[in-house]
Amino acid sequence: MFTAQICAVVIFLVMFILLITERIPRQTVTLGCGLATLLIVFGLCLQNADAVAQSLSFQSFLSPGFWYRIGEADTSTGINWETIVFIAGMMVMVEGMAASGFFRWLCIKLARMVRFRPAPLFFLFMILSAGLSMFIDSITVIMFLAAVTAELARLLDMNPVPFILSEIFCANLGGSATMCGDPPNIIIGTSLGYSFFDFITNTGFIALASMLIVMPYFYFFFRRELVPITGKRSDPASFPDPKEAITSRRGFAVSCVIFAAAVVLLVTHAQTGLTVSTIGLAIAVVTLLSAGRNAFTLLRKIDYSTLLFFIGLFVAVSGLEYTGVLELLAHLIERVSGGNVYLMVGIIIWGSALASAFIDNIPFAATMIPVIRTLSVAQGVDLSSLAWALSMGTDIGGSATPIGASANVVGTSIAAKNGFPVAWGRYCRAQTLPTILVLVIATVIVFARYL
Repeated sequence: MFTAQICAVVIFLVMFILLITERIPRQTVTLGCGLATLLIVFGLCLQNADAVAQSLSFQSFLSPGFWYRIGEADTSTGINWETIVFIAGMMVMVEGMAASGFFRWLCIKLARMVRFRPAPLFFLFMILSAGLSMFIDSITVIMFLAAVTAELARLLDMNPVPFILSEIFCANLGGSATMCGDPPNIIIGTSLGYSFFDFITNTGFIALASMLIVMPYFYFFFRRELVPITGKRSDPASFPDPKEAITSRRGFAVSCVIFAAAVVLLVTHAQTGLTVSTIGLAIAVVTLLSAGRNAFTLLRKIDYSTLLFFIGLFVAVSGLEYTGVLELLAHLIERVSGGNVYLMVGIIIWGSALASAFIDNIPFAATMIPVIRTLSVAQGVDLSSLAWALSMGTDIGGSATPIGASANVVGTSIAAKNGFPVAWGRYCRAQTLPTILVLVIATVIVFARYL
């Protein structure tokens, strides 16, 4: 097992380095490293065909819990096909909305609300991103907002990257505020018995305090880029009427209904039992049926490279998970903290954040839950303080790197698709400091409020 663990770590590090250098398409990197995990870690080292099957996780499609589930979320290892199906379904919906002119109509409406001034628009999109992500999965929020942002930037002759990067961060921050906002929160809430109200009064308070710091930070960081690329501000009178942006009144109406249905289904999926894979597939089918002869055009526009990137990433991370590397990391936190409650909480927040910046935060959160249960009983520490520390660490840490959270991958992919690729260096320069600021705020509030 030790040899398998070493190989899994080496493969993951190689993947990480290749992604940073950006010399090879990222989907090629993750798929290659995923294949190496299957052949070297599971094949040569473990010689375990079951591990390969669990990593590929094709059997999940046959599980009733993949389509309908009440209770605790599935945290099994391997490719999270539920996420893949959901993202693909949302991509189809977004392409259908774009084809009807919905995004162009919305961006002109928003621009008119603030008289086409970049700074108010910048703050408006950050607030929208955080607010929507409290109730809808951050992937859907970013897919929707980034598409609107790209269209608006095209009209205003501006670079959409500052808007999209700030939206990504605020989506992850808003998602930390509620139980349904981020997958780790769903796992923590269902496993430890916390409610939507418990999260919004605890992590929600931390998220609100952080937003008051984060929004001004992003404005001052990007203020020099919030100007037209050509240096000439467009005359507001030259912009078309919002109604002129609609290419099909029927398609526009259908898009609005489908999007509203998606929002309702996502907000209520914990109550209805419908999984995000079921919701994503249903939304995609309805969108394609309503598109008629244009259905194949919508399918061709799906960003398949992003889906392949996720598949490879899930397989590479499954090597760390199956060989017990993530479990070792969790227990290291337990040993290092000793009996010092402040050190314990600090390690959980910052350790979880560091881990979540590079690996999937869903299995890490699931792995840490029994650890914080044990710490609470053995050290006499209030379990809720450890739970909120774990929640903020896993939710916010993923913002620091382009691969730390699904919203990051989707947002940067949309920027690249519109001709504005975001390099690792540019992403990390913009996101690392606010990530640290939010973690400091979370640490101070947890120390002051619960210890």
